[in-house]
Amino acid sequence: MARPSIVPIALTVDDRTGFTLWAPPWEEDGEEWQAFLGTSEDDRARVHLFPTPAALAAFCRTRTDHDLADHPVWPVVVGLGAADLTPDDDHRYDLDGVYDIAAENPDRWAVEELAATIDIVTRLAECLDTGDDELTDPDDDPDVDDDIELERRSGGDATRGGEFGALAELVSRPEVGSLGLGVEAFLGRSGEDAWVGVGGALDDLWEDVLEELGAHLDWTGGGTVAIEDYPSAAEADDEDDEFDDEADDTEDAAPATRPAGGSTAASAAAAGVSTIARPGRIAAPPAEVAKAAEFWEAVGILPVEVVVPEGSGVTLRCYVDDRARFLGRDGEVFLFPSPADLTRFCRGDEAHDLTEIASWPEVADTDTPPLPADQDRYDLTELTEVLAEVAGGAAGLVDHRVLAQQIDGVRDVAEYAGLTRVDELLRPDAPLGQAVARGERQPDAPLRAEDAAVLRPAWDQVVTEVSGALVFRD
Repeated sequence: MARPSIVPIALTVDDRTGFTLWAPPWEEDGEEWQAFLGTSEDDRARVHLFPTPAALAAFCRTRTDHDLADHPVWPVVVGLGAADLTPDDDHRYDLDGVYDIAAENPDRWAVEELAATIDIVTRLAECLDTGDDELTDPDDDPDVDDDIELERRSGGDATRGGEFGALAELVSRPEVGSLGLGVEAFLGRSGEDAWVGVGGALDDLWEDVLEELGAHLDWTGGGTVAIEDYPSAAEADDEDDEFDDEADDTEDAAPATRPAGGSTAASAAAAGVSTIARPGRIAAPPAEVAKAAEFWEAVGILPVEVVVPEGSGVTLRCYVDDRARFLGRDGEVFLFPSPADLTRFCRGDEAHDLTEIASWPEVADTDTPPLPADQDRYDLTELTEVLAEVAGGAAGLVDHRVLAQQIDGVRDVAEYAGLTRVDELLRPDAPLGQAVARGERQPDAPLRAEDAAVLRPAWDQVVTEVSGALVFRD
């Protein structure tokens, strides 16, 4: 599971766009949690929404009476400004626009946008539905506010109904469930019928879903703003464009005044608990990933995601005589923008270095989507940002274990592609190699600012070498 993080998001409902924060699922004390910026009162859980990122930032600086106050990353969020709390395009959800999306042709963008919108509503419902008795624990400390625990426990199941019966019915429709499979589920005659079914399900239920959700949306920002403070959604979009232009001008004039990355993801890295909010990352519910893993582990070839500054994609990897072998040829690793694109390639007849693997015919014939597990995701840009933050003064908040997973990924690519420079940079007597070795001995040893300042240029060289071995395929 990914490390704890907090991500700014925007929700457009009833021609208003509200900004808030989402803490994606993280594990704590053996339990999985997720939460939104909100609280519970009068036996109803609510998410606080704000008309601008600036209003959201002001709330975060001054208030702790909410469900994210004890999140591991909250001390970092408190110091962020409006620019850092402005959601990227991947975390803006237009709940008013689902009908327009469903009326489009089912291309990759339409399917992914609709799937993401329904997913975030489902996640909201999981945190907001306080009617699920299974979420309560009779052994909990009686001094703990149970309502707030209900906000945070990621054990709720919106698909069972509770306060969100219409949503439960919507996500139970097979056509809606197919959104998680990507655009491939909507190809051909049967796919066209399924896409029509998605539109029909939305026609039947989406207004009821919005009514259910609306009862839990606090447009007053915890009593700090008024409804009149919200521009229309169109006006808000124009203001965001102007803000982005001003931010670009500011970066050009004084690039050193903002943290690396200029986002919540980068700032949260100061606490060693960041997410990388970039386009192209593969997203799927944990249950789907676990189900797919049964097939991929059985054939001995696993889906892998790689993120580098040039982009991100998914590929396949196995081990032959304990040596990494990727889907590629002549030392080049093929990366595909989505599991559906990778599946189409696997069904083709282009030669590559996995065709001689005994289980390859099963891979070429499967309908199981290649969904990478968390341990097979290598976001090389994340470590770049972490090292930059530590070198910039966030020492003591990040430990050596942050190196382990990304180093494993680059070692595999370097082995397959013959990247001797990467081997040199990871030698036991090189600074990066020494840091990796210490991480294996003392994973919780903190990274010092002076350590990160030395490691960052070495890591940048590693990323450059690995990037040169990646070939982005359609």
